[in-house]
Amino acid sequence: MKIVSASEAVEVIKSNKRVFVHSVAMAPQQLVKAMAARAPGLRGVEVCHLHTEGEAPYADPALKDSFHVNSLFIGANVRHTIKAGNGSYTPVFLSEVPFLFRGNILPVDVALIQVSPPDKHGYCSLGSSVDATLAAVQQARSVVAQVNPNVPRSHGDGIIHHTEINFGVEVNDAMLTHEIRQPDETEQKIGRNVASLIEDGSTLQMGIGAIPNAVLGELEHLKDLGIHTEMFSDGILPLVEKGVINGIRKKVQPGNIIAGFALGSQKLYDFIDDNPVVNLCDIEWVNDTKVIRKNPKVVSINSAIEVDLTGQVCADSIGTRMYSGVGGQMDFIRGASLSEGGKPIIALPSVTRRGESRIVPFLKKGAGVVTTRAHVHYIVTEYGIADLYGKSIEQRAKALASIAHPEHRERVYHEFTKAKQY
Repeated sequence: MKIVSASEAVEVIKSNKRVFVHSVAMAPQQLVKAMAARAPGLRGVEVCHLHTEGEAPYADPALKDSFHVNSLFIGANVRHTIKAGNGSYTPVFLSEVPFLFRGNILPVDVALIQVSPPDKHGYCSLGSSVDATLAAVQQARSVVAQVNPNVPRSHGDGIIHHTEINFGVEVNDAMLTHEIRQPDETEQKIGRNVASLIEDGSTLQMGIGAIPNAVLGELEHLKDLGIHTEMFSDGILPLVEKGVINGIRKKVQPGNIIAGFALGSQKLYDFIDDNPVVNLCDIEWVNDTKVIRKNPKVVSINSAIEVDLTGQVCADSIGTRMYSGVGGQMDFIRGASLSEGGKPIIALPSVTRRGESRIVPFLKKGAGVVTTRAHVHYIVTEYGIADLYGKSIEQRAKALASIAHPEHRERVYHEFTKAKQY
């Protein structure tokens, strides 16, 4: 690893090549800013990544001749690119993203990453995001790393030797943090409804946000919960401290918290740092259905944009407008459904902020189906739980209408039955 300045390091990026950017909180801010500063001398560079925190200056539509964003999961900092024409979305299961790199479907020319300084043996850590970044690093022709002493040294798969890095840029930047707001009354009701489905000894998968935190806040009375999830945040920490989450009933690495990445406060990163209980691993393995299903009572909790009365779940688009991504929802929906005693759950408020129903007779025109009606089991809103597994279309429609907002129930069900498509 040759130590250079950020501007020198990004000179390895050439026109018409593909650049991968480290995921989530590990997005190397000084490197992406240095890359964007090179825009006048670059053309047709594809910048590929999952969700990233922080700034994404290369996504500026004014730089469209220099950079094109290829999002494998669309975050807020690049969402505008698709509408502006300097960005694309590639739908893919999160578990299969590493294969896109390893299988040379998306060859990586340069990987821009962030790591901890080498230890006494010369090994650096990928910190709080291993996910698909490990595969990108392994396949990249050139690896450029921001070397930062504030990066937590995580256990698991994200350990790379300094000789695997071509150029290092020494920085001393604070980690990117993400503050989770407190659940509102609706989210607390959803949390209680979801929590009522969770038993002692369950293995949890959940994302980030107010609803997952609301669920976790209702679980203090349970025993021996485990974590095997694509990501986790601060919400698990109180349950770990109280011994509610101990993982002793898990079959896959019992006692350990398994994830692909983490995002949250500095307290979360301090918890991860050199903690042998936390294993951050290659997402190809973490999200593998064959691995997930080995654990007992897997409870998968995911969100949705809208759900139609047949049980089709739209989670990546608002009509034709691409909003987020497929992510790991289907990996865990299927893994949980195949787990002994498992429960795949989709949890969402009954209405949007504008008061529009999110339980709908039919998905919006152009909306994408992430979880199919054949895969869905539990749908949860603040008004209750609809168990759709093994139910006919008519039974599903009645169950889902019953957990819609009272102001929309009759209309939603009437529009569905009036169409007479089922």
